[in-house]
Amino acid sequence: MRIGIDYTAAVNQGAGIGRYVRGLVGSLASLDHSNEYVLFYSYRQQKKPKLVLAERPNFRERALPVSDKFLAILWHRLGIPLPVDLLTGQVDVFHSPDFVLPPVRRASKVLTVHDLSYLLFPECADEGLRSYLERAVPSSIARADIITADSINTRKDLICLLDAPPERVEVVYGGVEERFKPLNGNGDALPATRRKYGLNYPFVLSVGVIEPRKNLARLLQAYALLRLRPDFEHKLVIAGAKGWLCDDLFRMVQELRLSKDVVFLGHVSDADLVALYNLADVFAYPSLYEGFGFPVLEAMACGTPVVSSNSSSLPEVVGDAGLMVPPEDVEAIAGAIERMLSDSQLARDSRAKGLERAKGFTWHRAAERIMAVYNRAIEER
Repeated sequence: MRIGIDYTAAVNQGAGIGRYVRGLVGSLASLDHSNEYVLFYSYRQQKKPKLVLAERPNFRERALPVSDKFLAILWHRLGIPLPVDLLTGQVDVFHSPDFVLPPVRRASKVLTVHDLSYLLFPECADEGLRSYLERAVPSSIARADIITADSINTRKDLICLLDAPPERVEVVYGGVEERFKPLNGNGDALPATRRKYGLNYPFVLSVGVIEPRKNLARLLQAYALLRLRPDFEHKLVIAGAKGWLCDDLFRMVQELRLSKDVVFLGHVSDADLVALYNLADVFAYPSLYEGFGFPVLEAMACGTPVVSSNSSSLPEVVGDAGLMVPPEDVEAIAGAIERMLSDSQLARDSRAKGLERAKGFTWHRAAERIMAVYNRAIEER
């Protein structure tokens, strides 16, 4: 079987979908040595990226030195039918793991849709991206032979909101990289990270792109309530790049007089991220909506007690390993963080349950599931 995969997100996106595609395809490379894979990607850099996977004997790459935005305009706005398999060569299955299918001539088509936040929370989405997805995703679903979703919740959303045929939608959970694990104070990683970011104090951690859907405004309000207590010493550390509509959040920090207590680290490397999870006393993630929720899984894999919202897919990931609260309830967010910090037995239980639960989400398992999807797509052709 010859399988084409759109690898563009893996090359151009550091987190989120980029992490998903790298994890999935990396495990496919470790697991499958018989099928042939062609990784198609467009790139914006002046110099073509070097893919380690391209060195595998059953993996090939086909790179196009144009931006992914240009291709989206070409395919989905102008409607120019330039089939992607002209670039990959003839394939049996083509997998687009980033919401939208390009034109494909004869291959069976597999599409991954990670979430429908742009429909459910349109006020939290970039207007241009939302408009594009509203046009391109439904037509891609109509053309796909099989659609995969990151969670049962996203599967339900696809069926209810976009009329995706239930028999054509399968769930393929993401995984967690092996690097996310308890460091147990061994080596220099933890003290080096403390020194690098000046984290010489206890802290609550949140991770993710700074955008309205992550609900950081309510997390700030909850933190402000906690800071009213004279014995509360923890700072709030937020790791993540700036996204859209984030200016209001920084103004809120000033309005709440939290500029000395809330620390924005910006984008951090995966190595630093592992250490940050390990250093944090609580990981807080009150997101309004997630298709999967990599940060809570990574935190659990590192043994960090988790406070999460009880919305969308997050209960599927967290289970009984953390405290879950309504994301709109500021007092509930504050109360859950306080409970996790003050109740040492609760925190120990959360650590133990989180470590055990994280073992169930592996990229090896995800790769096995997606290979079954590819085989099904061929069989039903």
